[in-house]
Amino acid sequence: MTESAKRSNRRVIYETLRRKVLTLELKPGEGLSEKDLAAALGVSRTPVREGLILLAEEGLVQVFPQIGSFVSRVDPQRVADAQFLRESVELTALEDVPADPDPHLLAELEDNLTRQRSPEIDVEEFFALDEEFHRGLLRLSGHERAWPTVVSAKGHLDRARRLGLESSPPQVYADQHVDILDAVRAHDLQRARTTMRTHLRAVFTDIEDLRTRKPHLFATTEATPVRRTITTWR
Repeated sequence: MTESAKRSNRRVIYETLRRKVLTLELKPGEGLSEKDLAAALGVSRTPVREGLILLAEEGLVQVFPQIGSFVSRVDPQRVADAQFLRESVELTALEDVPADPDPHLLAELEDNLTRQRSPEIDVEEFFALDEEFHRGLLRLSGHERAWPTVVSAKGHLDRARRLGLESSPPQVYADQHVDILDAVRAHDLQRARTTMRTHLRAVFTDIEDLRTRKPHLFATTEATPVRRTITTWR
């Protein structure tokens, strides 16, 4: 395998593992076995190990010497930091939406909202449409290139959002998206910013509720794990 192919393979494995962490297929606190993950992915342990290192740098995996590697529990402080970045970018971008937005981009956003409100939609379908809606708003403002920066910083935030969707129906957030786009179309900047801020900060209410019901999913100041749980994911 050429060096270029090896780098490409490492990237694919990293992105696969990251997606499984963010979608909660690999759950907060779950033990990770390089051997089992490599077997499930059909690769050697080397790219898996390298992928876990990159995830550890993002704070999505924790490595405890002599104990093992674990999916990080959701860290409320990291959620708050990512939320601060996201809110700063998205609210500022709204100021640059033109008075007469691109009609083709508006049509794409309207189509997105129609699909969001489908009664058959599941959590992952809604989450993908939610991401595309917010990216579309940045595109409308001319700041779409800021989106990858936001995405790379919000791993803990995305897990908290997915957990929140388990108890809050997608329709609630879809309705908020409708209100945001209505304000944008009316070029009512104050209403758009206020609605967007409320929408983005809803995750904090979800976290408080989840920490009460499922505290094991969230980071604490407790000591390192004393028993290793082996991942058997396939």
